[in-house]
Amino acid sequence: MLINLLFPPRCPGCGTWGVRLCARCAALFGPPVPVPGVGPPVFALAAYAGAARELVLAFKERGRRELAAVFGALVAAALPELPGVGPDPWLVPAPSRASAARARGGSHVLGVARASGASTAPALAFARGVRDSVRLDGASRQANLAGRVRLVPDHLPPPKASLVLLDDVVTTGSTARECVAVLKAGGFRVSAVLTLTTAHRTHPHG
Repeated sequence: MLINLLFPPRCPGCGTWGVRLCARCAALFGPPVPVPGVGPPVFALAAYAGAARELVLAFKERGRRELAAVFGALVAAALPELPGVGPDPWLVPAPSRASAARARGGSHVLGVARASGASTAPALAFARGVRDSVRLDGASRQANLAGRVRLVPDHLPPPKASLVLLDDVVTTGSTARECVAVLKAGGFRVSAVLTLTTAHRTHPHG
């Protein structure tokens, strides 16, 4: 296409020209690996570092929304490998702050969930008052979210469904713990948390 001649694609992970995503960066995302010490059973596909981090940021903050299909395929491949989840789980995307979602053109995690082809229920939302957590430590993140995650009545999954909470990155686990607690309090069964990346250094690709 003429547009590719004038503006050739570039891998958002490493900057390689001529490809929308290079094989080396795609290979950074492997099968789901347990993330220890963050509360509910959490599994990550890559470490939040290097090119994998750049891919997530390109998708989340830099307008590369076509990567939803890439991440969706990775999630689809990972779901059958999650222990204790069973067939045909429902994905529940972790919520985003309303202002952040508007700036990004919608919930990026919801986009990944839908691109995976799995049944998806955007059943969680943040109440007002949740701050950007980027510069908060673990205790501050927990306090920031306490009592500020709510169920969205119009988007709940079936009552007996096996749920997998989906997120893009887990750091302290505060978001995962609060979301899982709210879902369980609503009578839902959360089998696992799946995240694209983790900031924990224990990940084998880190």
